[in-house]
Amino acid sequence: MNLSSLSFFRSLRKDNKQFAVIGLGRFGRAVCTSLHNLGYEVLAIDSNEMRVAHVLAEHTAAHALQLDSTEPLALKEAGVFEFDTVIVAIGNYVQESIVTTLNVKEGGVPHVVAKASSEIHGKLLKKVGADHVVFPEHEMGCVLARSLTKPSILERFELDPDHSIVEIMVPEEFDGKEIAELKLRSRYGLNVLAVSQEGRFAINPEPNHRLRKGSVMVVIGANQCINRLPI
Repeated sequence: MNLSSLSFFRSLRKDNKQFAVIGLGRFGRAVCTSLHNLGYEVLAIDSNEMRVAHVLAEHTAAHALQLDSTEPLALKEAGVFEFDTVIVAIGNYVQESIVTTLNVKEGGVPHVVAKASSEIHGKLLKKVGADHVVFPEHEMGCVLARSLTKPSILERFELDPDHSIVEIMVPEEFDGKEIAELKLRSRYGLNVLAVSQEGRFAINPEPNHRLRKGSVMVVIGANQCINRLPI
C-alpha cells in the first residue's frame, strides 16, 4: 500500500459485511475464499457456469450467480448496485473488465476495486471510475524477484516508492552485538522497530538488546539504506 491508496481505504465502511466479486478466475476465487473465511458475506458472479458451480460446490461464497456483467440490467436485478464494495476480478478480458467497472460505478456502488493486467488497462479502469486498481501478477512478480535476490528479507511493507518496513533475518555480522553498538541509525539510517525473542516479538527493543543470528528484526528506513545492510 502507498499514500495514494490511503484515501480509498479510509473511505471503506468498517461495518461493511457484504462484498460482491465479479470474475471467478484464480484471483477472484482467492478473494471470495479469503473474505468468506473471515466471516463476510460474499456474492460471487461469473459468466461461466462451471466457475459458478465450482464456487458453490466449495462453499466459498454465500451466493453465486451466472450472469453477463456487461449488462447493467442483469447487475441491477442481481442486487449488485446495493453493495458497498464490489471487486471486479476480470483481468484477462480487458473490454469486459472496463465495461463491468463502468456499469458498477454508474449503478452507484461507492467502492469499486478492479484487477488490471497491464498499466494501460489500469489507466482505463481509473478513467471509467475504479476507486482502487490492483496488479496481482506484477506485485507477485516483484515479491518473487526480491525473495530470490534478498532471501534474508522475509517480509516487506512499502510505505512509498522509496521507503519500507522490512522483516529480516539478523545478519551474521550482527550476531552477539547490542543494538546501540551497531549504530544502525547513524551508519545505515535505519530504526529498529522490533526483534524476535523466544518465539515472540519485542516491540521498541532496548538499546542494550543483544541480537542473535537466526532471530528476526524489523527495521524502517529508505530502501537504499536497507539495501546496504549485510544481508
